[in-house]
Amino acid sequence: MPYQWPTLTNWLEQIAQPFYQQGYVILEQAIPADLCWALYQDVQHQQLTAAGVGRQGQHQLNQQVRRDHTAWLNQNNPVQQQYLQQMAQLQQDMNRRCFLGLIDFEAHYARYQQGDFYQKHLDAFVGRSNRVLSTVCYLNTLEQGGELLIYNEQDQLISRVQPNAGTLVIFESCRFPHEVLPATTTRYSIAGWFRQNSSIQGRIDPPQ
Repeated sequence: MPYQWPTLTNWLEQIAQPFYQQGYVILEQAIPADLCWALYQDVQHQQLTAAGVGRQGQHQLNQQVRRDHTAWLNQNNPVQQQYLQQMAQLQQDMNRRCFLGLIDFEAHYARYQQGDFYQKHLDAFVGRSNRVLSTVCYLNTLEQGGELLIYNEQDQLISRVQPNAGTLVIFESCRFPHEVLPATTTRYSIAGWFRQNSSIQGRIDPPQ
C-alpha cells in the first residue's frame, strides 16, 4: 500500500534554524509520500553490493565494522533524480541561510537486513575530507531495531532515531559520531553527503 502523509510545503524552513542552533536536524515526513514510496519500490530492484570502509586505496570490506549493502544514486534514473532534485533544493537553501559553500551531493541506497549494523564512526575528519553535511532518509518503517544513534563530541548519546519512512536526518559530518544498531527486519534508507571543495586550484577531492 502506498505511503500517505501530507506534503510539507515549508520543509526547508524547518531545517535551517534547528541546524544552525545545534548542528543536526531530524524532520519527520520531510520527503513527499509518493516519492518515498517510489524510492522504496526502486531500491528493491537495484543491484546492491556489500559496503566497505575507508577511501580509495584504503577501501576494504570489513564485516566487523559494517554489514550493509549499497547502490549509488544517479541522474539517469527518473525516481532517483527526483530525490536528488530535492537535495539540490536543500543545498541551495542551506548555502543561502547558513553560508556553507556546498557544491556537490552524493548519495547511495543502503539496505540493512536482519542482524546488519554499522559501528560508531564519523563520516569525515576535520582537514581530511570535504564532506560537510551527512543525510539519512528512511524509506520504510521499522517497529524496532535498526536505530540510528547520534553522539556529541563528548561521546554522549544525544539522539536515538527510529527508522520511519519519510524521515530525514541531517548532521555535520565531522562533528557527530553515529552508529546503526542491528536491524530486526530489512531496513532501507538513502545515505548522502554534501561536500565543499577543500582542494587546491579548484579541483574537487574524490568522494570517500
